[in-house]
Amino acid sequence: MAAPMKFARLSCQTQIKSFCAFSCNKKNLNGIHKARFIHNDHNGGEYDVAVIGGGIVGMATAREMKVRHPNLLFIVLEKEKEISHHQSGHNSGVIHAGIYYTPGSLKAKLCVQGVELLYDYCDKNNIPYNKCGKLIVAVEKEEIPRLEGLLERGNQNGVKDLRMLGPKEIKEIEPNCEGLKAVHSPHTGIIDYKVVTQSYGQTFEKLGGHVYTDFEVTDFSVTKESGHGIDYPVTIRGSGEGKASSREVKCKYVVTCGGLFSDRLAELSGCNREPRIVPFRGDYLLLKPEKTNLVNGNIYPVPNPLFPFLGVHFTPRINGDVWLGPNAVLAFKREGYRLTDFSATDAKDAVSFRGLRKLAMRNLGFGIKEMYRGFNIAAQVKLLQRYVPSLKVSDVTRGPSGVRAQALDRDGNLVDDFVFDVGVGELGSRILHVRNAPSPAATSSLAIAKMVADKVENTFHL
Repeated sequence: MAAPMKFARLSCQTQIKSFCAFSCNKKNLNGIHKARFIHNDHNGGEYDVAVIGGGIVGMATAREMKVRHPNLLFIVLEKEKEISHHQSGHNSGVIHAGIYYTPGSLKAKLCVQGVELLYDYCDKNNIPYNKCGKLIVAVEKEEIPRLEGLLERGNQNGVKDLRMLGPKEIKEIEPNCEGLKAVHSPHTGIIDYKVVTQSYGQTFEKLGGHVYTDFEVTDFSVTKESGHGIDYPVTIRGSGEGKASSREVKCKYVVTCGGLFSDRLAELSGCNREPRIVPFRGDYLLLKPEKTNLVNGNIYPVPNPLFPFLGVHFTPRINGDVWLGPNAVLAFKREGYRLTDFSATDAKDAVSFRGLRKLAMRNLGFGIKEMYRGFNIAAQVKLLQRYVPSLKVSDVTRGPSGVRAQALDRDGNLVDDFVFDVGVGELGSRILHVRNAPSPAATSSLAIAKMVADKVENTFHL
């Protein structure tokens, strides 16, 4: 592709032009991932490794393993009719640089590695992105020490070209932003992660991998010893729409990257369900098209350690939109993107978990305020005005929502690190579960894939 867009006063029209130039490729990507389970395919439904979950981590992992082992047979099983349907297609699209994470931690290392891998991959595969940068803005004096700590943390993590700005320099980058100080991250960007995930899928298929959509895994079992039962000892059963509503795949090993359903997939193979996945919905506001010039890049708050989530921010989109928010509220359906979405099973599962109850009691005031801002646009705008005072309620409309798969332990602590799980016995020992791949998993997807592939090779001796 042409040289990536650098931080500049890029208009929404410039961003849309870049996005539209990619539209024909995007249509092709969409076309190859329609539901097409072939019950008696040429491999007889038998594979060396099955990856469950067609989100960005699952597809990146499948692609990485197929690159490493071109002679092995791989399949990805996805319950929806297309890949990247949920978290990978319902997120803010920010390419994170690696500022926030504890120095030396796996999250920090994978993010710093992952952002470089992602930009390189996008350049090689003509995927548009915009290095529009990010300001982390302190608007109160007590936030300045925490901001300085973030700068030090980012430098320790190896994040490139970070610098501290004063009020005048903030205005040079974001004329409508008010702040006492800010950390500028010029290599933070924006992208459409749905397009990225579909590109991973296209590469995987070109290498000979198979993607079966409309396959919701319902059971793992040991294959009966007949025919190739010994060669392919794991049978995965699934359900879906269409003529082949009951279906199965046999394989030697399984890797699950189930996102919002990772705990339930682990339970199917005999593992403990904890850490439990609790869904939190984030509702965004949307700047009206004529107001998108209020911001040039990402504007973020200084995180408050007293609260479990980051807080509201301004996020430009690769198509020219600008998202504002989100809040963070309990979702009563794991894939519920609307306020009225409800699943009795998911709701009972969440509220009966002692970890959620403990988290809620510790953050009761915060939770009530988050729910209130979900209903009251003016209240959400008031928070955003701390950073862009000229923003008005009349400048925004209700926007999209996303659901975050938040892993919780039984004491109500947010699980903020990677969690892998392998069961025991003939069945469990052949299934590796990626139980938790925390944010910024999309940015870090290629680095995470290398780590997961390493773990697969070491666990299963591929």
